[in-house]
Amino acid sequence: MEEIRVEEGGNVGPIDSSQIPRYAGAATYARLPRLDQVESADIKIVGVPFDTGVSYRPGARFGATHVREASRLLRPYNPAMDVSPFANVQVADAGDMAVNPFNIDEAIATIQRNALELTADGASLMTIGGDHTIALPLLRAAAERAGQPVALLHFDAHLDTWDTYFGADYTHGTPFRRAVEEGILDTEAISHVGTRGPLYGKKDLDDDERMGFGIITSADIFRRGVDDVVATLRERVGDRPLYISVDIDVLDPAHAPGTGTPEAGGMTSREMLEILRGLRGLDIVGADVVEVAPAYDHAELTGVAASHVCYDLITLMSDLRANRA
Repeated sequence: MEEIRVEEGGNVGPIDSSQIPRYAGAATYARLPRLDQVESADIKIVGVPFDTGVSYRPGARFGATHVREASRLLRPYNPAMDVSPFANVQVADAGDMAVNPFNIDEAIATIQRNALELTADGASLMTIGGDHTIALPLLRAAAERAGQPVALLHFDAHLDTWDTYFGADYTHGTPFRRAVEEGILDTEAISHVGTRGPLYGKKDLDDDERMGFGIITSADIFRRGVDDVVATLRERVGDRPLYISVDIDVLDPAHAPGTGTPEAGGMTSREMLEILRGLRGLDIVGADVVEVAPAYDHAELTGVAASHVCYDLITLMSDLRANRA
């Protein structure tokens, strides 16, 4: 039987782990209430079990379930930011979108429609993928809600600004080129963070620069340090509405082996979390964490890392809403 935990301010929080063991019961993210268990939610966590857009290893369709399982150990107070995210605002798990695995165009339309429905009441959305194809419809919805093109911080080993794969316009390697073409990104405030590894040619970088992207590689993070990188990102984003998209392969395979396209030489989970914490106060309008493929995960390394990235993103959104209130 669930032990409901009521946080300060009256928000329904996670199940009380001092009363119900963490490993017992159905897994919602961080053991939070389901959306149907609360009157309304300020931040909604939703899974998108879709990986039809992958070009190498499949399996990210199981990512949201895996991250939820790995999130059982999360606790309601975030000491790194001195924030109790689930007490500040109501956070709830909205379950998974029902997405067609056989038709990418239909899947993209479904994700965009569902994202707009979930945010119709002013809620913020924390999405767990799924492959990176899903970022495009989520960005469409975020830009529509913001009423303007949004800034983007894209954490990834890869650029994801290629044109097509096998003639297909919509894949996990193309979402940000499509987003630029559609005018839903503020091209004065878009950056890749953590990129590395071989490319098809220098033209990849030339095309990317022409679209307006800045690049901070994983080697830059190592050499410059987190604080300098954060300062650069904050200056680039400014006070614009910001969407954050995190491909878990931005982390080195030592920290995130369970992903579809791993690349050596990546960020540590510590660097990732510290950069996110440095973005506190920016106008974050939505976020996703994608490309967790549990079949390749060992001892939940990737799931644990992804669950903590989600937790810090939720903390940032919760803190922003609480301060505005």
